[in-house]
Amino acid sequence: MKVLLKILFICTHNRCRSILAEAVAQHLGAGKIIAASAGSEPAGKIHPLTFDALKTAGISVAGLRSKSWHELEDFVPDVVITVCDNAANEVCPLWFGKAEKVHWGLADPSALEGTSESVSLAFQNTIDTLMARLDRIVGMIDRGADKTVVIDSLETL
Repeated sequence: MKVLLKILFICTHNRCRSILAEAVAQHLGAGKIIAASAGSEPAGKIHPLTFDALKTAGISVAGLRSKSWHELEDFVPDVVITVCDNAANEVCPLWFGKAEKVHWGLADPSALEGTSESVSLAFQNTIDTLMARLDRIVGMIDRGADKTVVIDSLETL
């Protein structure tokens, strides 16, 4: 039986890392993972290089937008994954309920200053990190792992 895992990715501004995570999770986990992303203080727009990096990686950007976690009160995730250190230290809304909370600290590629090539590489490295972690999750699901086992493994990815 396939595990249907609902993941909410949180980053303070929801304009880069959490958006990348949502898109990669939807791409790799089609039919197995439902992903969303949000921020406690959303920027209201996605960093343009986020879209560029996803398109370059062949990942759909359809439906992606920067939004507040308050917009997702009906989402009811199985797990909330923070991808920035600021978000990991924030007090989460009560509606997260019994969802497991995991932190995947990722460097912010949008904060890098340098050549366009080095910044693009930073975005690609973030996507690659997310692809590796989420591919392992999908692999566990494909091998029949129980949802609890999958969620328990997230901290070590």
